[in-house]
Amino acid sequence: MDPTSVGSLANFINTQFHKLDILVNNAGVSGMIVDAEDFTSLNLGYLAEDFTGSNLKNIEIVGAKTDMVKQVVKHTYETDEICLRTNYYGTKQVTQALIPLLLQSHSPRIVNLSSSFGKLKFLSNERAKEEFLEDAREGLLEKKGWPVSLSAYVVSKAALNAYTRILANKLPKISINAVSPGFVKTDMSFNGGEFTVEEGARGPVILALAPDGGPSGLSFYQMELSTF
Repeated sequence: MDPTSVGSLANFINTQFHKLDILVNNAGVSGMIVDAEDFTSLNLGYLAEDFTGSNLKNIEIVGAKTDMVKQVVKHTYETDEICLRTNYYGTKQVTQALIPLLLQSHSPRIVNLSSSFGKLKFLSNERAKEEFLEDAREGLLEKKGWPVSLSAYVVSKAALNAYTRILANKLPKISINAVSPGFVKTDMSFNGGEFTVEEGARGPVILALAPDGGPSGLSFYQMELSTF
């Protein structure tokens, strides 16, 4: 993320509007190298979540599917770095620059587009984000206990979820939540997702337009309360 462009955005909003009511952080990359046909063959939509009310029944991208994923999905240190820089550090940088403007609003909202793959259950290794990149550079991800499948994406979204909770505690005036839109038909999924863009947008829109006194510091899957 270019600090100059972030500063220019903040200056533009300040000059034109003097405040910011809603910030939706939707920047994201997968951090993987994969052929479109190979990716769709994984049927990741059926490995995601099945919600009954607020209870999560998870079919993890492990076990029988792990070897298949490892065969078609490739990572490099560069793709891992770009993934963390975009999904976590970039989001954090933009958010920090815009917080002063959000605090000028009477009903400020921050909605972070996350992923169910960012749940802490996928991270058996509690190392810091910086150590993940160092282990990626040395080719030690599997040996050091990092998630092998979609590793950078998982770590980046877990970090974003943690940042959401920390920021919500630090800034009680702002409603700050994380939401997974589900497996949406976008360029990232090679249009092979389960949900349309409109369906995926419902949860983020509801959180962005929630009345005062609504939830903060929480995680959602579409429109259902979830867990981190």
